Amino acid sequence: MEFTILDDGRTTSFSADEAHLNQSGRLAIRAAALDEKLGWSFKPQGLCQGDLCIPVSDRAGLADGDDIDFARFGELLGRPTVVDSAAGVAAIGRGTSSQLATMTSLEAPDFELPDLAGVQHTLSAHRGKKVLLIAYASW
Repeated sequence: MEFTILDDGRTTSFSADEAHLNQSGRLAIRAAALDEKLGWSFKPQGLCQGDLCIPVSDRAGLADGDDIDFARFGELLGRPTVVDSAAGVAAIGRGTSSQLATMTSLEAPDFELPDLAGVQHTLSAHRGKKVLLIAYASW
């Protein structure tokens, strides 16, 4: 089964050889694929991306041979993860520090939505103006 991982707006596909469910039913990614596709390598000094390394005190909890536990990987980065094994999709969210920075800035993230006539509008096109946004949900 192939897995698709959503990471900060990027969609990355992993073959069954690169990502699979381990014996505990948790998503495991081969270390080589984690490095090649997401840019994180598992080194003696820890989990590294370029010059940035996060120390790993429980190496056995993160890696089982060549397999990296995806949820534990997210925990070490301070980013939430979710896996839908039936659909073959996993996502890793934004880190809590970047979420906190966004919330404290009081600036809404940019998005694009159509109006009733079907014309697309972005929030960034209205920066500095007063905007009334009405949202409706049927639930």
